[in-house]
Amino acid sequence: MAARRALIAKLILAVAVIGVAAAAVAPRRAVVPAAPAVAAASVAAPTKAPARAAVAKAPPAPAPAPSPTPIAIKRILDIGPIKFGDYAWDAKGVPDGPLIVTVDLAAQTLSVFRGGYEIGAAAILYGTDDKPTPLGSFPILMKDAHHFSRTYGNAPMPYTLRLTGDGVSVHGTEVAWGYATHGCIGVPTAFARLLFAEARVGDRVIITRGKALATGQAIVG
Repeated sequence: MAARRALIAKLILAVAVIGVAAAAVAPRRAVVPAAPAVAAASVAAPTKAPARAAVAKAPPAPAPAPSPTPIAIKRILDIGPIKFGDYAWDAKGVPDGPLIVTVDLAAQTLSVFRGGYEIGAAAILYGTDDKPTPLGSFPILMKDAHHFSRTYGNAPMPYTLRLTGDGVSVHGTEVAWGYATHGCIGVPTAFARLLFAEARVGDRVIITRGKALATGQAIVG
């Protein structure tokens, strides 16, 4: 009887350990949903962002030819999950170098790399099913700190970094769970201000879906 009780105790302990280990496994930078905001951002169309149709009504704009120069990743910020509306920025001690911005639509995050060192990251908004965000490598075509959209009712798009001829841009907006854009990449306005100051016309913005990067890998547009 004592041996049987000992065996039962071991089985219960093993199940408990497995449950704890499984609960500890989580994506490094999965966006944590925040409580829904009361009002939609002026440049965002309210929608359930995770629900994506298999076929988009409008094809994304073609991406320009990428730069042939890859940059090795030397540092990833240790920041954990990012909530909608949050961001991280740490350029202290990072040497000058070429700037590359990466966007992962699946993780709903944007990262800023200078000389291979990640100096910033933020949760993002992106395009709806009928106004999808294009994938590819895009040079920054134009900067406008005080841009207003002529297409969408003069909506403010502060710190705009234009990527395509038809207006797809990275710009500041209210970033909240359940919102989306008309194809642009929306980031918190405070983060957009930092990125705007760092980026130059011609710097690359690489937009992917589900392509994770790690230290030692090369960023290739």
